[in-house]
Amino acid sequence: MLNAMTIDVEDYFHTEAMSEAVHRDQWTTMPSHVQRNTERLYELFAEHNVTATMFFLGWVAERFPSLVSQAVKLGHEVACHSYWHRAVFRLTPEEFREDTKRAKDAIESAANVPVSGYRAPSFSLIHGTEWAPGILSELGFTYDSSINPIAHDFYSNADKPRIPHRHSESGLLEIPIATARLGGRTFCVGGGAYFRIFPLRYSTWGLSCVNEQEKRAAMFYLHPWEIDADQPRLNVKLKSKMRQYTRLDSTYGKLEKLIQRYKFGATKDAFAEHWKS
Repeated sequence: MLNAMTIDVEDYFHTEAMSEAVHRDQWTTMPSHVQRNTERLYELFAEHNVTATMFFLGWVAERFPSLVSQAVKLGHEVACHSYWHRAVFRLTPEEFREDTKRAKDAIESAANVPVSGYRAPSFSLIHGTEWAPGILSELGFTYDSSINPIAHDFYSNADKPRIPHRHSESGLLEIPIATARLGGRTFCVGGGAYFRIFPLRYSTWGLSCVNEQEKRAAMFYLHPWEIDADQPRLNVKLKSKMRQYTRLDSTYGKLEKLIQRYKFGATKDAFAEHWKS
């Protein structure tokens, strides 16, 4: 079973957890780690013959265009992760349109290929943002992967479908993050902090549930900063520190073990059957 390996290409200071310490006006003053961390992932993927979908922040694409062009040369799919990494539910439709178009233009300029996939920062397409898929469709996107269908204190979407589906009005294809069901509850098994913090066997259990029991491809995600134990420690609340800094030193090794056990590719390949529907 081919699963989707997706990387949200952002720096350590772009995250929601760090937003209380670093305003976007200060981003250019921060020591950047995104280039080396992303290149480490390129090297790992090349070693194990993995292609991925790289969801670039537009801000990153403008400042490190070679990262984007390198992704294309290596056979990876490039996609959009917004420009300023702002939660969609905090934006007006016009602000969202402007941010997304700016990001898409920056990524396509660096990649010299069209961008068709989008992922919202912090999975922030929640109730109240039903207007967003229509804007994405108008801007030329053919699929979205902004829904993590679990209960969460920031992006709760527990009532959304766990399987790929199309938004009713826009027809935009939605590919949710992988989840597994146990005891009537839904668990995120598609990566991020859940992969970094929990033991590897938790993720292998979850991916096996999706692949073997449900006979479906899984959408997996990670960030370059999650393999970076040397990133600066910023002065934020304890909860944010725990979310950002826990077990950074073990993520790279766990990721290598995961891609040795399961087959991964780009989103367009792992979910190719859904483009026909």
